[in-house]
Amino acid sequence: MIKVTLKDGSVKVFAQGTTIKEVAESISAGLARVALVGLVDGKIQDLSYQLNEDCEVSLLTFDDDGGKHAFRHTSSHILAQAVKRLFPETKLAIGPSIDNGFYYDFDSEKTFTPEDLEKIEEEMKKIVKENLTLERFELSREEAIKFMEEKGEIYKVELIKDLPKDAVISFYKQGEFVDLCAGPHISSTGPIKAIKLLNVAGAYWRGNEKNKMLQRIYGTSFTKKKDLDEYLNRLEEAKKRDHRKLGRELDLFNILEEGPGFPFFMPKGMILRNILEDFWREEHKKRGYQEIKTPIILNEDLWHRSGHWDHYKENMYFTKIDENDFAIKPMNCPGGMLVYKRKIHSYRDLPQRMAELGLVHRHELSGALHGLMRVRCFTQDDAHIFMLPSQIKQEIINVIDLIDYFYGVFGFNYHVELSTRPENSMGSDEQWEMATNGLREALEAKNMHYKTNEGDGAFYGPKIDFHLEDSIGRTWQCGTIQLDFQMPERFDLTYVGADGEKHRPVMIHRVVFGSIERFIAILTEHYAGAFPTWLAPVQVKILPIADKHHDYVLDLQKQFEKNNIRVEIDLRNEKIGYKIREAQLEKVPYMLVIGDKEVELKSIAVRSRKQGDQGTMTVDAFIEKILEEVNNKTNN
Repeated sequence: MIKVTLKDGSVKVFAQGTTIKEVAESISAGLARVALVGLVDGKIQDLSYQLNEDCEVSLLTFDDDGGKHAFRHTSSHILAQAVKRLFPETKLAIGPSIDNGFYYDFDSEKTFTPEDLEKIEEEMKKIVKENLTLERFELSREEAIKFMEEKGEIYKVELIKDLPKDAVISFYKQGEFVDLCAGPHISSTGPIKAIKLLNVAGAYWRGNEKNKMLQRIYGTSFTKKKDLDEYLNRLEEAKKRDHRKLGRELDLFNILEEGPGFPFFMPKGMILRNILEDFWREEHKKRGYQEIKTPIILNEDLWHRSGHWDHYKENMYFTKIDENDFAIKPMNCPGGMLVYKRKIHSYRDLPQRMAELGLVHRHELSGALHGLMRVRCFTQDDAHIFMLPSQIKQEIINVIDLIDYFYGVFGFNYHVELSTRPENSMGSDEQWEMATNGLREALEAKNMHYKTNEGDGAFYGPKIDFHLEDSIGRTWQCGTIQLDFQMPERFDLTYVGADGEKHRPVMIHRVVFGSIERFIAILTEHYAGAFPTWLAPVQVKILPIADKHHDYVLDLQKQFEKNNIRVEIDLRNEKIGYKIREAQLEKVPYMLVIGDKEVELKSIAVRSRKQGDQGTMTVDAFIEKILEEVNNKTNN
């Protein structure tokens, strides 16, 4: 007999070989109906998995991330099965679950059209109705290669040959369809009743642009049609909010064919950008940060020292200067190390907080580029904090408080994730344990709920990531805090301690916005281009009804500009209704309609973008209202 500890801490006794499904049935028929997979000692397993020793077991449903991923992983297999039924000559590549859905990559002579996606989706629904059982089986390396070769699945053969020699090679079968897969999966195709194929895109095999371009079909699936409909509605809303479309329409920013991945900011976009950067500078100055600026190009030796050459070279750009090799910086941290190293520091000088709005360049594949969200050059709002080991906890708490304040100003909720040591890392076990514990203790001191991502840290240290939620429920990873024992070691950074001896400082890397460009994209979509007054490139638009009102309008313009209110005037010979509609499309927070009455009374008729007609106000009262919104950073 074996003891199984359940999620609530209770312990049940079962016979060896009991399946996770049978454990669920022993708890309740209702749980057995909705359970999709099980978490056994921290590893997700199929419900058919047999328990042979004492363990901890949690049953995962669609409400759990692990349950969702298994559900959508099975959906990707249903997609592949449908494609093979309709287009038998198609070769299969890979098909994982992803956030909010799944995809599968295919090599096919047939170019998939929207009409084809409809046919494939209908075939998938038939497979769901067939309620096919998913059966897992294993083969030896030689058997697996032969099996896939006989099916003509060249991509699967390549994957098998690249697996470690001692790897377990498993397959999943559903009806006539078999796929190489590590799992886990749900028990059958039947529960996947709400399914939708979304689009098809190109994708290089294994993400390498030297390999063949495949066709990637994206889809999503839910347990209920109502949830699918809500998600599709959110997608439609997201299309309306697409920052690339709004950036062009509002003349904020654009990506031009002359510079793929290299954004252009227009005058109004620069106003928005400068407001964000001024706000960033002001708040950092209050908190004891000193601003620095480091070069974009530095010699190759620096990147060997920092470890980027070994861990990040494929993402970097290079150049030659005076016959010597240089790199364009992909990160700001090595420059920050050199700034710290320029002089001797005492323990009394620490912590030292150095902040930089640093332009970095990273080589991204053309297929991965996406507006301002994924670019090849961007400005990171970096800071590097050098401190004593005893200051770690408080400095991390200070950064958490700063990030919390920033996101609150923009009205964002967020959740936090702690990422631990990856396989490809530098440093000792002791250093990593100390760094990870430092981050964990700070989170717990702030009573913050957090998720742990094992093995997802940076190569030089563990990190805390902040995922903010926008107005339509999407999450974006922006802020991050990384604790680093490695860089100070590699750059031989020191401080003189109270004992007069040299010691090694500890360092924090951190960003708040993450990337200024990406944050602007997120804000554009969050507000649907209708920025609050304090951020709006144009805060007020003055609309005269007739030519005779122009003198008063020009006088108003001067008064607003004297109070640093961003104003435009529309002196065109157009009907007032047309001018109002245009200003509304430009998403200007306030429109002032000026006619005979306003000129006579030296007043203004105020129209709000959001609330419509606000009636007549005095100029002074309106200026006071605008300045109050700006000073309070009101999210109107």
